Amino acid sequence: MRVFDGLADVPADAGPSVVTIGKFDGVHTGHRAVIAELRARAEALGVASAVVTFDRHPLAHLAPEKCPEPLVSVRQKLDLLAGTGVDETLLLHFDARLASLEPDEFVRRVLVDALGAREVLVGGDFRYGHRGAGDVASLAAAGERYGFAVRVVDDVVPEADRRVSSTWIRELLDTGDVAAAGRLLGHEPSVRGIVVHGAARGRELGFPTANLAADSEGLIPADGVYAGWLVDGGERLPAAISVGNNPTFDGVPQRQVEAYVLDRELDLYDHVVDIAFAERLRGMVAFDGLEPLMAQMRQDVADVRAALG
Repeated sequence: MRVFDGLADVPADAGPSVVTIGKFDGVHTGHRAVIAELRARAEALGVASAVVTFDRHPLAHLAPEKCPEPLVSVRQKLDLLAGTGVDETLLLHFDARLASLEPDEFVRRVLVDALGAREVLVGGDFRYGHRGAGDVASLAAAGERYGFAVRVVDDVVPEADRRVSSTWIRELLDTGDVAAAGRLLGHEPSVRGIVVHGAARGRELGFPTANLAADSEGLIPADGVYAGWLVDGGERLPAAISVGNNPTFDGVPQRQVEAYVLDRELDLYDHVVDIAFAERLRGMVAFDGLEPLMAQMRQDVADVRAALG
């Protein structure tokens, strides 16, 4: 996948293309349905498939107090988009200049001049341009002027008449329901970060953990113990994962993410790893001493083996 870092980075040979536009936070199953149709239309027309997305949620610029926490970082989003097989991604920097573009100027500069759009795929509630003045009807009218077609893609609605959305996935992660969140995402929710030195209590107890730095990327689920995976490069390793402040001990930083890799002792310090959450096993508990804690840790490892098969 070619990534264009802003309009100035788009080369002259980009396009013609079939284009879709959106935040693509989490690259969930709704996004993937749009991208699957995008790729099919691009193949049918013999042109490139292109995603236009943003380096931040628009609310981060327009109304920071209302901006939700992103499910994934920009780097994670680009990796997930690359995994869909799309040909090109244009990453727009959402700043005052972009926010001020009138709808027709946005269409002309982004869709026509930069990407040579033949078709544009959007959802029924799509808005664009200054103060969201543009909608599907105005986009279709612009398409008639500039020579591209507009296709409206239906929402993915798996259950309870609720469409798949990043908001729904955030709600699930906030309760620790990573399995349900993973079904809506179409992939396991994960965080990415550099492995740093911790207090070494896990190693002293026989369960050495990889501790992520506090500035890890991706939305961290609710406190608790999870079954999941530590991904180091191309290696995917089963792990028992703890999220929280470990109430059995004093002085543990808040919202620490640490993973104990089953049956392996690895030196992961300074590695950038992904920790993927498959299933929540239990909440965070304060234990009265080391023996009950270690007994529970042994049970957690057994539960992880059972959960991961």
